[in-house]
Amino acid sequence: MVTLVTGGAGFIGSNLAERLIARGDEIVLLDNFNDYYDPRIKRQNLTAITEAKGITLVEGDIRDEELVKSVFSQHEFDVVVHLAARAGVRASMAEPALYTDVNCTGTIRLLEAARHKGTKRFVFASSSSVYGGSATPPFREDASINKPLSPYAASKAAAELLCRTYYDLYGISCTALRFFTVYGPRQRPDMAIHKFTRMIDNGESIPFYGDGSSERDYTYISDILDGVVSAIDHDLGFEIINLGESQTTTLSRLVQLIEKNLGKKAVLDRQADQPGDMKVTCADIFKARQLLDYCPSTTAEEGIQKFVSWYRR
Repeated sequence: MVTLVTGGAGFIGSNLAERLIARGDEIVLLDNFNDYYDPRIKRQNLTAITEAKGITLVEGDIRDEELVKSVFSQHEFDVVVHLAARAGVRASMAEPALYTDVNCTGTIRLLEAARHKGTKRFVFASSSSVYGGSATPPFREDASINKPLSPYAASKAAAELLCRTYYDLYGISCTALRFFTVYGPRQRPDMAIHKFTRMIDNGESIPFYGDGSSERDYTYISDILDGVVSAIDHDLGFEIINLGESQTTTLSRLVQLIEKNLGKKAVLDRQADQPGDMKVTCADIFKARQLLDYCPSTTAEEGIQKFVSWYRR
């Protein structure tokens, strides 16, 4: 199988690349190594696989129409796994135009290239943030998503609609996977688990929003990869599917787990709830179990222990 992975140097992309190479797939990684966080981290993510047989790294932007056309002209892709995005709910409020440009224009560039080349499979990385303020947990895929709380969430919802349109009009099968707070080795340094671990370890006070009762469905990277690989291997037409752990952990409990595994006490910098943040995220994963044989197995307790061990290494 020949697969294009956009955002291939990032947290999820680099881990997925290792999984696909290990099973013998041929993959092309497309990444622009932007400066949302230190590009050296993304380059480090790829050190274990850049010399592997069957892997090609292309450095460039998914909004670059000519570059994307060139990539598709040089390869016969069986499937596109579109992970590239401008990430971050809070950061999107400062730069909404940039987030819309990258996440919507970039997606349309890839869909257009797939249409003209005849590539018929597309796996899109969406987000639990699309559920916004209107869904009732556990979130089902048929819930209304008409009240996004951030430009990031709106851009992901819009990209899902583009995928649906290209399926209806041009027959490109698309599975949109709504990820629920993915963590594990190589997690972005700005994400809560990574940031809290680093700051607690360094004796710095951590930003602690609200009263600690907010809940997240934290999903370990190996479980997410199981779902993504299954989506690659199944042609489902058009489907939207949650990938989460289907269990929630409060912010207070998360900090306690990190403290326990580091053997250090957190210093809390208590702040008000942040605009754009959802109070609760929790995935209904019935569809994922039925369509992808998805069966997450890593609890928050186990996952945080694994993450802290990786962080120390």
